[in-house]
Amino acid sequence: MAVDSVLTSPLGPPACEKDAKALRFIEEMTRNADKVQENVLAEILSRNAQTEYLQRFKLTSSMDRETFKSKIPVITYEDLQPEIQRIANGDRSPILSAHPISEFLTSSGTSAGERKLMPTIKEELDRRQLLYSLLMPVMNLYVPGLDKGKGLYFLFVKSETKTPGGLLARPVLTSYYKSDHFKTRPYDPYNVYTSPNEAILCSDSFQSMYTQMLCGLYERQQVLRVGAVFASGLLRAIRFLQLNWKQLAHDIQTGSLNSKITDPSVRECAARILRPDPELADFVINECSKENWEKIITRIWPNTKYLDVIVTGAMAQYIPTLDYYSGGLPKACTMYASSECYFGLNLKPMSKPSEVSYTIMPNMAYFEFLPHGSNSQRFARDDQSPPKLVDLADVEFGKEYELVITTYSGLCRYRVGDILRVTGFHNSAPQFHFVRRKNVLLSIDSDKTDEAELQKAVENGSALLREYNTSVVEYTSYADTNTIPGHYVIYWELLVKDSTNSPNESVLNRCCLAMEESLNSVYRQGRVADNSIGPLEIRVVKNGSFEELMDYAISRGASINQYKVPRCVGFTPILELLDSRVVSAHFSPSLPHWTPERRL
Repeated sequence: MAVDSVLTSPLGPPACEKDAKALRFIEEMTRNADKVQENVLAEILSRNAQTEYLQRFKLTSSMDRETFKSKIPVITYEDLQPEIQRIANGDRSPILSAHPISEFLTSSGTSAGERKLMPTIKEELDRRQLLYSLLMPVMNLYVPGLDKGKGLYFLFVKSETKTPGGLLARPVLTSYYKSDHFKTRPYDPYNVYTSPNEAILCSDSFQSMYTQMLCGLYERQQVLRVGAVFASGLLRAIRFLQLNWKQLAHDIQTGSLNSKITDPSVRECAARILRPDPELADFVINECSKENWEKIITRIWPNTKYLDVIVTGAMAQYIPTLDYYSGGLPKACTMYASSECYFGLNLKPMSKPSEVSYTIMPNMAYFEFLPHGSNSQRFARDDQSPPKLVDLADVEFGKEYELVITTYSGLCRYRVGDILRVTGFHNSAPQFHFVRRKNVLLSIDSDKTDEAELQKAVENGSALLREYNTSVVEYTSYADTNTIPGHYVIYWELLVKDSTNSPNESVLNRCCLAMEESLNSVYRQGRVADNSIGPLEIRVVKNGSFEELMDYAISRGASINQYKVPRCVGFTPILELLDSRVVSAHFSPSLPHWTPERRL
């Protein structure tokens, strides 16, 4: 029941007094977005003015916004890499931040194949926790009764390393799950999970997934929402159930635990929920032994009201599969965040995936926006002055921008690489639709492969063909998400100069592996440690296939003079054309090399 109308937020009647406070905070921040932004920048400059980086540009703590913009350059990760490396090597002087760097948050891979290291400070955990605390008050406006059940969330920690200077380097969610903010979070009836902390914090992906699934099955009637961080993660959980339901049913039948679960803390937490339940075991067997897995989520967890997963950007490719397994349940995208910074939240979380917009919370960092298109291309040229970046409150409806951030932890005018389109405003705070990551060609999970990296991988893979006097004439690619996990598919058209010495299946399989070895560490971790990406596949097509592809493009209006082969395709007729001309398919025969240690 909603609380007294005195507490009602313009967003809607809150579910409880705690929610009312959160909704009033959202209103306050968004109503005064530009003033909040001005204060955030002033606070960042005041505390970091004496850092080595800002002193380089003779910045003072009293610098106003326009002077800051005129003196501080817009940068990329590569520009900041020398400073980051010094911090990683143990330099504790105030290089980027006046507050000590507490750890590094690892982001997507660099051109050198390593994950980016994003510096962070301890207080950022409070800032991230604040944003998390706003999610359920908003969700409660749209879905009543979430305090009457639990959430089945498949959450995982990933590998972490230490830099030469002793700082931890790990993904942002691993940092959060291992923090007291998560581990000792106060009880909240609107935010209860079926997964025990011990299972979430187990670094062995099989043991973690198995225990979380087992707990979710035992508490299936209490589950009101099912989720994972990304759509790909939820589908991986469904695939896990397909592969392991017999053992899970056995454990439920007998009240015993799979011997593969060896982590003592996980076994202990599982023992608290384990009990012989023949009726539940028979139910699991009956549902999972059926050939048809359509609506399996609502068949097993019948009270599920929505899926809580990110299905924007590259994750949109998973929507049809999610609809199949869930019977078309609503998909809530609640939050927009990255390793560099947490940005904002979706004030209409039950909107269709194609209509999802995120409201940037102006207290999280200082935000600027680089107009995307001709301006941003001109910006890359040394002979042109950079375009004027736009402040948060001054972006224009319908226009696209690249996000640029200045954070409390020392990133100054940093290009995040996300392309956003303005869809409207909540009070004076703009709302953005996530369009895509800049230059990303292929993505299955958290991996991001651009055109240059794919080109390098093709070159390295095709090098194995030289001794057979064979070369790759043309190629393209797509991310195949019809398999679980999804995998990269590369179409090759080959020129075989000596048919008596053409490469055999074993050689082409090794070409697949050579390509995988060339891809970045995020991709290889997904293959080796996270099991979130399947083996890379090369599909060899008949000679002339890419000419037919060009003919098709021209028939649809492409200019013959300007046509060039797309390095990634997703349009169904094009995929059907290529697949109809496949003469052989080859898969990587083994896992590529990956270890948690960073290359120095």
